[in-house]
Amino acid sequence: MCGIAALQLRNPSLHPRMGSLLSSMLCQIVDRGPDSAGLAVYNTPGLVSEGTSTLSLLGRDQGITTAAITAGVAALLPSDAQAAVQVVGDTTLVSAAVGTDLLVKAVSETLPGSTIIGRGEHVAVMKSVGHPMEIAADHGLEAMAGSQGLSHTRMATESAVTAGGSHPFSVADDLCLVHNGSFSNHATVRRDLRREGVVFDSDNDTEVGARYVASRLKQGDTLEEALVNLGKVLDGFYTLVVTTADSMAVVRDPIACKPAIIAETDDYVAMASEYRALAGLPGIDNARIFEPEPGKVYTWSL
Repeated sequence: MCGIAALQLRNPSLHPRMGSLLSSMLCQIVDRGPDSAGLAVYNTPGLVSEGTSTLSLLGRDQGITTAAITAGVAALLPSDAQAAVQVVGDTTLVSAAVGTDLLVKAVSETLPGSTIIGRGEHVAVMKSVGHPMEIAADHGLEAMAGSQGLSHTRMATESAVTAGGSHPFSVADDLCLVHNGSFSNHATVRRDLRREGVVFDSDNDTEVGARYVASRLKQGDTLEEALVNLGKVLDGFYTLVVTTADSMAVVRDPIACKPAIIAETDDYVAMASEYRALAGLPGIDNARIFEPEPGKVYTWSL
């Protein structure tokens, strides 16, 4: 059992409230996953900026100072890249005005033992072990602005309780995936992806789903097509939420074993594992509220 809360804000006037709204949603699902949690926030001032790539690194302690990381990364980038490093909660963010691939190369050479948990121009990913609300508070979620937010509370079943095994899994630019459930054939799909050259960071089954979606998008699928294809390849019981820089998607397995509830208004789309996470949202009394149908992919764009 895990908990999911996701929010896409269609009305820009709500962007300053993104963090407080997502925090209130997260508060209602903590008992579904008390051992660890993760967050992904989009277009949050102070964390990401347009024209700049940002990498989220697992952990606040990378073994050297932030000044040393900045100097090491800057030495490997063009002189005008404006490399910067900041620690937010249990996450280290590295930014520079270069493409993500070049920044990944520079960070990997500077910090060969680091784990990249998020990448892109629009998203910052943060995750850790512990009580979900303490993790949210440690990262300052409530005060964050943004266009979208995604959160997950984890109750580990098939792999160890580690920060690296927490969701979301962000394995391509601005792409994040969270998962309530399990994939029964993830080992087989993992082997297939490895034969294609895909590299994994954990033994978590959810990472397999994220890597598969990223692979399909790279091959030209739309987000909806990628999730339809996932349903043909990965077996199990699941509810998935996938976000990109400007979209959000929800899909349940063909039996709809895992819970999901969606609220949609002109101002926002919100999804959660339980209705109580939606009950405090503005305008919820007039929202269209529904459970997603089994096996159907739902997508929304900003």
